[in-house]
Amino acid sequence: MTVARPATRSIPAYPADAFRVDVGANMGDPLGVFEDLVLDDVYVLSAKKPARRLSISSQSDGELSVGADSELGQAGAALHLDAALTLMTETGPNIDALVLVEVDTDGMIAGVYLVPLAPLVPEVGYTLLSAERDGARTRLAQMTAVSFARGTHITLSTGAQRPIEDLRPGDRILTRDDGVQELRWIGMTTSRATGEMAPILIRKGTLNNARDLLVSPEHRLMVYQRRDALGAGTPELLIPARHLVNGDSVVVQDGGLVDYFQLLFDRHHIVYAEGIAAESLFLDPVTEPALPPELLERIAGIAGPHQRRDSHGLDVPRPLLDRPDLVELLKRASLR
Repeated sequence: MTVARPATRSIPAYPADAFRVDVGANMGDPLGVFEDLVLDDVYVLSAKKPARRLSISSQSDGELSVGADSELGQAGAALHLDAALTLMTETGPNIDALVLVEVDTDGMIAGVYLVPLAPLVPEVGYTLLSAERDGARTRLAQMTAVSFARGTHITLSTGAQRPIEDLRPGDRILTRDDGVQELRWIGMTTSRATGEMAPILIRKGTLNNARDLLVSPEHRLMVYQRRDALGAGTPELLIPARHLVNGDSVVVQDGGLVDYFQLLFDRHHIVYAEGIAAESLFLDPVTEPALPPELLERIAGIAGPHQRRDSHGLDVPRPLLDRPDLVELLKRASLR
């Protein structure tokens, strides 16, 4: 299962010099690559260097690169997923993080970036408990795979709605783009609902949804504009849930644990969740490790290409989304 063109996802990241060793063998040094890391070193995050957007593009051959709209790195430069870290604090639970390395055209390191899966607090000590290469791809996949939270109602072929946790492979699901489709696989992961894994709550009625809708931050909702209120030049828009957060009708639901479910079809589809259109899991080299290896082997010769991730509408440019009335504007535009 591959795509013809790169798929791009954005995640908050820190440059290496924002996360330095305060106590330990590498005292004073910024975060390094896997070979340079020393367990039990204590790192401190600088309050002067906030997280910035790192856009990751994935090619069909599995190679990663810096996306065109990234705030960190050089667009087009190669990216390598270097390590998965576990950090310990004195006051809270352990934090998982990823280290990505940017490489220039000469094969030299151009940048090192830290991607924490839960919020980091500036000027607090974080002890490096573990660093490994095995499992890094799986963590990135779980972080970027679009997911619905437990309790989400999905529309079936009959028009009935069923909680996502009650769905099974073979169930016939109504899709917006291609009618009734058979569900190939449903996955479930349990994550701490903090940082990059904290779900986005879209309250009942906000986008004409029948109930509260809880999805992963990068999960894209499809909005059909009857009039082009955003000036995007197309009626069909795909908008990640995190860009809809307004602190009122759309909020980050932080705290506790969340059960995330992923729906996989033979192709990438738009399904109906709580009555509104949202994407299914898009399979590419970044998200493939979220699936069991035996499933990947079984479906390799069955399922077709997952198309491009923008084949169902326009991925709206960030500047068009930067407005306080975005959610209300989209709701009105979809009605008239």
